[in-house]
Amino acid sequence: MTATADTATGVAALPGQIVAAWARHDAEAFADVFVEDGTMILPGVHVKGRDDIAKFMGGAFATAYQGSQVTGTPFDVREIAPGVVVLYTEGGVIQAGDTEVAENAKVRASWTAVLRDGEWKLAAYQNTPRD
Repeated sequence: MTATADTATGVAALPGQIVAAWARHDAEAFADVFVEDGTMILPGVHVKGRDDIAKFMGGAFATAYQGSQVTGTPFDVREIAPGVVVLYTEGGVIQAGDTEVAENAKVRASWTAVLRDGEWKLAAYQNTPRD
């Protein structure tokens, strides 16, 4: 089922919230985009729960992601049930000193968003190498 324009707009704002939190290296704001028991899966990483997502990202911002930025451009959005939307993006991490995602670091991601108390939140996020 295709998402309505209002639903698509609300859900499509989630990547922007992640990009903004990442730009500030704010692990708490990053994790706040998720529901309390949300899940984040990256290559080699599985983190469940907002607190553990914040903890993981705090460590990552201090080490592997220090000075980096992230980008993600939506390319598809579908409402799969009332209040449940799947969003697909393409992007990746822009390493410190770079101006774009390295070709071998580009990813495609799926975002499962749920409507909670009138606000779209991530229930699950997963990315995989684009190629």
